[in-house]
Amino acid sequence: MKYGLCNLSLVPLRLEASDKSEMVTQVLYGEHFKIIEEKTKWSKIRLAFDEYEGWIDTKQFIEINSETYHSLESQTPKITSDIMEFISDSNGVLIPIPIGSNLNALPYLNHKYDGNFVTGNYAKQNLIETALLFLNTPYLWGGKSPFGIDCSGFTQLVYKLNGHRLLRDAKDQATQGETLSFIEESEPGDLAFFDNSEGVITHVGIIMHDNYIIHAHGKVRIDLLDHSGIFNLELKKHSHKLRVIKKIILD
Repeated sequence: MKYGLCNLSLVPLRLEASDKSEMVTQVLYGEHFKIIEEKTKWSKIRLAFDEYEGWIDTKQFIEINSETYHSLESQTPKITSDIMEFISDSNGVLIPIPIGSNLNALPYLNHKYDGNFVTGNYAKQNLIETALLFLNTPYLWGGKSPFGIDCSGFTQLVYKLNGHRLLRDAKDQATQGETLSFIEESEPGDLAFFDNSEGVITHVGIIMHDNYIIHAHGKVRIDLLDHSGIFNLELKKHSHKLRVIKKIILD
């Protein structure tokens, strides 16, 4: 088994081994992974954080040994908490890194960082404060940064910054946690999931106070949540049909 480490700010992970292929997610600075298949210019990887798989350009990561990989696995993650920060390489050159980047790999990369970070678990009520940092971030399929994010990338990153792991896609996140029977049972920070006409879960958002929800739809925005789904405050109509509410952080 081979292992890798992302040494760049934000790298696309693609469905197929091609620059023209769909971006399914992004690999943030400092994330480590297993290399499960190799082609001439591409590597198929499995991310350690959420076990998501896809193809990455072999020029956009460095290979690490098994000892380093398992050392990173055993550490409590230190995650950057500012929208954008900088690390400096061994030559003093600055490299921008987005919020959610992992700092545990700094010694292995010979990089330095003196900005803010979070580590460990934070209280559930902190989730909304974190979510509001991303308000007006444009929607981007497969995106996982404040410069472009999708609905499940948004919820995953907000939870990650508070020390909790979510799977990558909305349909998979919906398998986590405890199902609630009614909206009235929910608390700020719980997740609401929405399905399409075929009954497939395709959207997720974070429940706020007073029947509001924050979610990525065109941009990260705040709308109303009721028993039918999301009521878009700009369009004055429902945009998503409610399927299930899940409590991920159990008290």
